[in-house]
Amino acid sequence: MPRLKSRFLVDLLLREAQAAGGFAAVLARGDADAGAILVQCSDRGRPGPLLERRFALDGGYRWEAVGPADGEERENYCERRRKADPDLWIVELDIADAPRLVAEWGALT
Repeated sequence: MPRLKSRFLVDLLLREAQAAGGFAAVLARGDADAGAILVQCSDRGRPGPLLERRFALDGGYRWEAVGPADGEERENYCERRRKADPDLWIVELDIADAPRLVAEWGALT
């Protein structure tokens, strides 16, 4: 099964969030073809989980909560991840029940 490019997946997530009445923005652009994707979830400015798309043992992908939930620690975590992986995409998603939207979007991938 062919893998969808990271840029395509990020663009799809941005459209899904906007169609659902939320806000989404790319905070850091990664590799267009195969960059990892980290989503900063929030609901009306209140921080939610950080979700990262990772390879699963079955060859597919899964979404995993990573890093601290909010504050300066969250910012530092994202900076460290970006330094360690310059191909990483970081997307901010501000919408009610953002993890659900990510899960639904992830099912498409």
